[in-house]
Amino acid sequence: MRKSTSGAGDEGRLGEELDTVVAGARRRAFRDGDRQIDTAHLLHTLLESDPRARAAFAGGPPQVARLLGYLAQRAIGYGVQWSGSVEDSGARRRVRPRDLRGIQGVQGVQGVQGVQGVQGVGMSGWSPAAVAAMGAATARARARGALRADGPDLLAALADDPECRAVEVLRRAGIDTELLVAALDGELRQQSTT
Repeated sequence: MRKSTSGAGDEGRLGEELDTVVAGARRRAFRDGDRQIDTAHLLHTLLESDPRARAAFAGGPPQVARLLGYLAQRAIGYGVQWSGSVEDSGARRRVRPRDLRGIQGVQGVQGVQGVQGVQGVGMSGWSPAAVAAMGAATARARARGALRADGPDLLAALADDPECRAVEVLRRAGIDTELLVAALDGELRQQSTT
């Protein structure tokens, strides 16, 4: 089994599947000519790589296929409006530095130690909303007693930020993000009691 590159010994690390999502989102951002990984990159790669994230959608495979169709149109369709802009939904202000420890690719955010990739206040490489989503995913993992965040943690974190690009795409695809988060929260409660 591959060792996680998220960081050693820190609570709130990413699991292997989210390491894969981050690497895929980085490649997708580069391919799209974007300077930063944003929440739509994370959502797209998460849905392509994590069957548990795909299973969270009440509409099943047809709903996921529609959502992936919207995400694939990013470079030629509505996502063109995002080109050259920074995604900042304001969610980063709700993230605690400890939620970002050990996440490869997010360094120097508000003085956080041991988190690599985003440099200083300008946060080169990650949108502020994507940083917030990663922090919220690790906080969710801790809330259920897990050491590592997984796909459903990240999906819930993305869907719970009403101003991020991922939620814009989810809504365009006809997905009720509040119901999605509630379903994922129910899964969280179920996991923490077992």
